[in-house]
Amino acid sequence: MTRQIGVIFRRELGAYFTTPIAYVFIVIFLFLSGVFTFHLGNFFLRGQADLHSFFTYHPWLYLVLIPALAMRLWAEERKSGTIELLLTQPVTLADAVLGKFLAAWAFAAIALLLTFPIWITVNYLGEPDNGVILSAYLGSLLMAGGFLAIGSCFSAITRNQVIAFVLTAVVSLAFVLAGFPLVLNFFTGWAPQVLVDTIRSFSFLSHFDAISKGVIDIRDIIYFVSLIAFWLYATVLVIELRKAD
Repeated sequence: MTRQIGVIFRRELGAYFTTPIAYVFIVIFLFLSGVFTFHLGNFFLRGQADLHSFFTYHPWLYLVLIPALAMRLWAEERKSGTIELLLTQPVTLADAVLGKFLAAWAFAAIALLLTFPIWITVNYLGEPDNGVILSAYLGSLLMAGGFLAIGSCFSAITRNQVIAFVLTAVVSLAFVLAGFPLVLNFFTGWAPQVLVDTIRSFSFLSHFDAISKGVIDIRDIIYFVSLIAFWLYATVLVIELRKAD
């Protein structure tokens, strides 16, 4: 991490905790995680020492919460006009994009880390495979990064945070549903199999499910890293093109 990225990272991460928004986000994330795990996921009724019922709902949680976190990354800067001030500093546009993204990702990681009591709980109740749980946390963090990178790009497109939220949620939903039979069946029968396989390969769920089961395939890691890199590069291009707006 360069010095410029580090400066932006610290500034942005600190800014999250100077407003109530950060604490509201964390409280909502922890509350909904508990609801999904214990009520919808039937954590106790399943009688199994694992966190499957906890992680299985993460894609749907992120589908709502991460766009809300990402929508302010650039939209607020553009609306207030501080983006011009930021870009006059001795920092490259790529450094600014990466620094703001890493700060948002670190904040998401903090929220995820605060779910550790459920990990302690499952270890108290049984003998889970902690390697699988650690792998699932890694997969969840990578998936959150993917959602954030998409949100960063759409936040740079518009000054309106609500529009940025909606666009991010819609595109993220497309990535989540890409592996669903409902979507694949639409293409099966008339589209080449290679196209169907390509669409399936873009699914967040298929890559996250593999990692959450303890199968750390380098292809799944490359998928999320490549996805993040692509959308961050797209963010740089969008900001560059819209400098005059």
